[in-house]
Amino acid sequence: MPASVLIVGPASWNTIVVLDRLPEPVPHMQFAEDTWETVGGTSAGKALSLTALGRATTLCAQAGDDEHGARLRDALRAAGVHARWAEGLTERHLNLMTRRGERVSLYLAAPRPTGGEQDESLRAAMAAADAVVLDLGAESERLLPLAREVGTPIWVDVHDYDGESDFHRPFLAVADAVFCNADRLDDPVAFLRGCIGGGARLAVCTLGAEGAVAIDEDGAEHRVAAVPVDVTDTNGAGDAFLAGVLDARLSGAAVGDALAAGATSASAVLRTRHLHPLLDAVLPLPR
Repeated sequence: MPASVLIVGPASWNTIVVLDRLPEPVPHMQFAEDTWETVGGTSAGKALSLTALGRATTLCAQAGDDEHGARLRDALRAAGVHARWAEGLTERHLNLMTRRGERVSLYLAAPRPTGGEQDESLRAAMAAADAVVLDLGAESERLLPLAREVGTPIWVDVHDYDGESDFHRPFLAVADAVFCNADRLDDPVAFLRGCIGGGARLAVCTLGAEGAVAIDEDGAEHRVAAVPVDVTDTNGAGDAFLAGVLDARLSGAAVGDALAAGATSASAVLRTRHLHPLLDAVLPLPR
């Protein structure tokens, strides 16, 4: 059975370090409050949430033939995620976090785009899918023309886009649905309306504890409150929100109901120190 959603983008092996404050840019010493290793990557997060929702999903990512790559592949397989792996460096991050959800992500390794060896099979998989998610990354950027040519609706997540970065613009140009967060936008609603004016049918901005705001293809504004939850870790919440909205929209839900589904999906992820509770049994943490 073909995947209902095909996701192309990063899956990584991450080291999480929790600090009482983010480091200042001066030489000094700090003690970690906690640290652990886990699956990371925005595409892995979306694939985990969609899998948990029962949506047939295929993750297309890169991983090397090394210890970190093996741990990444094994963990996602054990969590039930169906993945197509291309050769390349295993992406690795060091995430410096605070209890307030602040984060600095240090990229320890990032894969280059492939030579297109799997493009014909990817074309067929995209054509058979109900939606294609293209997450920010070198391989996804390379595949933008192919995905646009296929014609399956494209969902993109530009994260903390500032409204100006050149790297994000090709993703926005092909998007049927745009997701972002408000961290670096002076006027999120104006940005969303600009996305609709540029051809997107849905544009959504997450607002952290304030929930999310969306503009639909008719220009109507929709808002949803965040689901109250005791936050354990914020990694993956935005990915889970997009997954919940996407799953609901593919099932025929109206925009407001889909946003509510996204908020519920995000709340489940906020309760775990992994990208999704599916990993809790796969990657138990030391007590």
